[in-house]
Amino acid sequence: MTNHITTTWLGNMKFESTNPSGHNVIIDAAPEMGGESSGYRPKALMLSALAGCSGLDVASLMKKMKLLVDDFKIDIEANLTEEHPKHYDAVTMSFHFYGRELNEKKLQKAVDLSVEKYCGVMEMFRHFAKMTIETHFHHNETLK
Repeated sequence: MTNHITTTWLGNMKFESTNPSGHNVIIDAAPEMGGESSGYRPKALMLSALAGCSGLDVASLMKKMKLLVDDFKIDIEANLTEEHPKHYDAVTMSFHFYGRELNEKKLQKAVDLSVEKYCGVMEMFRHFAKMTIETHFHHNETLK
């Protein structure tokens, strides 16, 4: 299977990128780089792709396992190298589950399956960054 996107310059530092889903993404640079900050920054978009990929896996597994979760979020902190080309060399992904009836064992299994087996973006990240995965369970709390 091949994915095809087209990224078109909109002037200055702004681009619009197609997506196989039919939804487009605006990419722009920070003001200090000559942009207007009116879209996603490319490296941050990679982190969103990582969280989205793994999040979709976990959400699918939660549905299949019939797990009760009120809220779910993924926080990512990534270290960007100082030297050019700047890249992520260490990434910490924190999975946060909120609810009154969290099955920690099964939720951890869902996270592990995504991280170890299903998430292709995670596999790509492993080639250039040290990955740290954390899972946090927030019983009787709401998403903040």
